[in-house]
Amino acid sequence: MTPPVVLLVDDDEDLRNSTTQALDLAGLQVDGFSRAEPALDRITAGFGGVVISDIRMPGLDGLTLMNRIHDIDRDVPVILITGHGDVPLAVRAMREGAHDFIEKPFSGAQLASIAVRALEFRQLVLENRRLRAAAGQSDDLEMRLVGRSDRMIALRRQIRTIGPSDADVLIVGDTGTGKEIVARALHDLSPRAARPFIAITCSALPDTLIESELFGHEAGAFPGAIRARMGKFDHARGGTILLDDIGAMPMDVQGKLLRVIEERVITPLGSNAQHQLDARFIATSRVALEAEVAAGRFRADLLYRLNVVSLRVPPLSERLEDVPQLFTRLLSEACLRHRLPSRMASPAFLAELSRNDWPGNVRELRNTAERFALGVQMTDTPTAPRDNSGKLADMMAAHERKLLVDALIRHQGALRPVYEALGLSRKALYDKLVRHGIDKGHFLPAGPDTAQGDV
Repeated sequence: MTPPVVLLVDDDEDLRNSTTQALDLAGLQVDGFSRAEPALDRITAGFGGVVISDIRMPGLDGLTLMNRIHDIDRDVPVILITGHGDVPLAVRAMREGAHDFIEKPFSGAQLASIAVRALEFRQLVLENRRLRAAAGQSDDLEMRLVGRSDRMIALRRQIRTIGPSDADVLIVGDTGTGKEIVARALHDLSPRAARPFIAITCSALPDTLIESELFGHEAGAFPGAIRARMGKFDHARGGTILLDDIGAMPMDVQGKLLRVIEERVITPLGSNAQHQLDARFIATSRVALEAEVAAGRFRADLLYRLNVVSLRVPPLSERLEDVPQLFTRLLSEACLRHRLPSRMASPAFLAELSRNDWPGNVRELRNTAERFALGVQMTDTPTAPRDNSGKLADMMAAHERKLLVDALIRHQGALRPVYEALGLSRKALYDKLVRHGIDKGHFLPAGPDTAQGDV
């Protein structure tokens, strides 16, 4: 967070100098600017001061400057200086979010009084954000990252500590442990919470277009680039960029990413012009990147730059005591999602769940909760008590039912992708659903009525 400071923007040099002197005599730290653009470059979501600007200036005027500032942080106080004929414009600015305005001619003491109150307001806003991040949002964080084990308590404590900072973070954890949930929690606890959270799955980007997708390109930068395009990084200005599965990024792009992270500048493909990037980087990995560095698949310097702070999300196998509480939460969510009455799992069933290793982690447990909410018996899976004393036909029927339910969950009740994925005809699928007593309506997403048939 920047220290309390007054940014004074006025193209009239004499007025700017006299106002700066008056504010300085009042004990305020003042930085003066003749144009709005350099002042705008100083604004971040954690900016600790206020802005005083003339409303009429060449180029970027005071009203536009205020709107640009509020695009970054809505709670940065902007005080506008108006001429006698600009009072209606100032009233409009107040409606659009100006903190206050003062009409020329004014005394230095009067403006200093307004600035002091604005600074006090700004400090209260930032302190409130810090308190919410450290304590007030604990219930929300515990709802997102459920668990009372020592590992989860420690993880939530780390998130509350790191979230309000601007440090880049590397999150390591097995598939399905909830790394993106951790990343979103870090973003929501930060001063950047009101700005974009841009998630980029590195493994899903085509190798031939990855640079264009991330950095953008100019028209004619490569065959097919008919017009200029803004990259994903640009969309995150003032916010957070999540680089999911960072280990899948090609080596040549890793070098360019390193420069972006180090210098916070972007150069679109086909351009020599650089522009600043105000964003926080969070990266996730399923594997220890140190091993990838040793194998020559990941740049050591990029690892060191990303690894300012490292968080490890524990797998379920290391916190089996959390399984009953987590399953209960996931079951409640599944019942709400499928518009079903609430269901309760027996203590014996919860105990059985806690005896499994859960290689698919929370994602696998969520699927189990989905099936339980839908009333599907899973006697052939390790996520329910096993009984191998039944007849082969019964066990095969139970297995077939599970496969059908899994496919319906995956495709949210849409039958065409289910029978295509399972290699069945439409009639064969309908016959099996009737035989097993499965209602596809239970799998449709909540919301407006969905068309019937093969949807």
